[in-house]
Amino acid sequence: MRALLPTTATLPLFDVAASRRIEARALVHSPDLMERAGLAVAKLALATRRGDGPVWVACGPGNNGGDGRVAARRLAEAGVPVHIGNEAPTHPSLAIDALLGLGLNRAPTAAMLATFAALQACGAPILAVDLPSGLLADTGQPAGARAVRADHTLTLLTLKPGLFTGEGRTHCGRIWFDDLGIAPDEPATADLLGPSPAPARSPTSHKGSHGQVVVVGGAPGMQGAARLAARAALASGAGRVYAELLGVADDEPADPGRPELMRGRATVLPQAVGVVGCGAGARIADALPHLLKALPRLVIDADALNAIAAEPALHGLLRARPVGSTVLTPHPLEAARLLGRDTAALQADRLGAARELADRLACTVVLKGSGSVIASPRERPALCASGGPALATAGSGDVLAGWLGGLWAQQPDASAHAIACAGVDTHARAGEVPGVLRAGDLVERLAGHA
Repeated sequence: MRALLPTTATLPLFDVAASRRIEARALVHSPDLMERAGLAVAKLALATRRGDGPVWVACGPGNNGGDGRVAARRLAEAGVPVHIGNEAPTHPSLAIDALLGLGLNRAPTAAMLATFAALQACGAPILAVDLPSGLLADTGQPAGARAVRADHTLTLLTLKPGLFTGEGRTHCGRIWFDDLGIAPDEPATADLLGPSPAPARSPTSHKGSHGQVVVVGGAPGMQGAARLAARAALASGAGRVYAELLGVADDEPADPGRPELMRGRATVLPQAVGVVGCGAGARIADALPHLLKALPRLVIDADALNAIAAEPALHGLLRARPVGSTVLTPHPLEAARLLGRDTAALQADRLGAARELADRLACTVVLKGSGSVIASPRERPALCASGGPALATAGSGDVLAGWLGGLWAQQPDASAHAIACAGVDTHARAGEVPGVLRAGDLVERLAGHA
């Protein structure tokens, strides 16, 4: 058993169907699997209970409840007072949520919701078995009006995508994992990202060795977004970074605070990685057809995404580009516009939405948010569990777009999917600080990772 986050390596994720298959095969060779699971829960319960009161074990009717009952027996054998039932005892030292597990496929009943409420009100830490009751393992969304919000979640046998995206992180608290001694015997459904090394730099390299980036955006009054993207590209180690500021006088500097940045035009930089759309306003719509045809690698963000959503002809130009040459970085509202649906429907299945958008537009898609999703045609999707609310600030998305462009400039043979996975995780880890992180400060933290 181990605490899972922060991850130290990329790990496999398995959806409900795959997890059930793995469990069924494991039971053939390991009929004591529930005993192992209950013992793991009991061990973590001993470490997380607070005080000397009874451990309340709220059990449901399925395997999740069976794990809870084994845990209760093990705790009693260790001399810990235990209360089994769906009504809270007086002053519990810990509440174990073993109500609903992997098999949840409908909204919880009113009686079950009342038990959820009692768990939240009992005043003790909550330890969820496998996943918080009411949370869907594939999507990270509550199946009904609410799900349990745990302080700790011990996920067993496999890692499930819903723990790490949607509302998963909010409901799971600290996530622990025990594989129960079983190695998965089929391919993963998705990857949970681990840290990526910075691009290698030869002792004899020079600025011409590390590629070019051109940031296209920064219309009047919105130059800050393009400048943040350009600063991030520069911080990543890109050799030359240019800013094409739309509608801004040619004699205005690219960035008065960063003289290393240059003004330039994508039309004369055909080998550059284009970072397109940051602070671009409506002007980007006219520039997009040429950019989509001319630049071999593109990171498309913000106003460029909205222009594509509004103009179906641009969809065809995107699909005509080589697979692996384009990264889209939408937040949920932008992704919903591209798919022609509302944001709530998109958020209800973030993995599914990202995969659908990637297939529809033949692009790599970074669906931003808690548990960012990276999806590409013919690639296994990935989830990023790093990061946190400090990144919920103006400009952090512009920084991500520029960082991706800078990484790609230095690794021209890398696929869009590989660049997106590496860049998203590094950006997220740089944002793991208390409070709010200003985008300019995020760039400087990223520079320390380059």
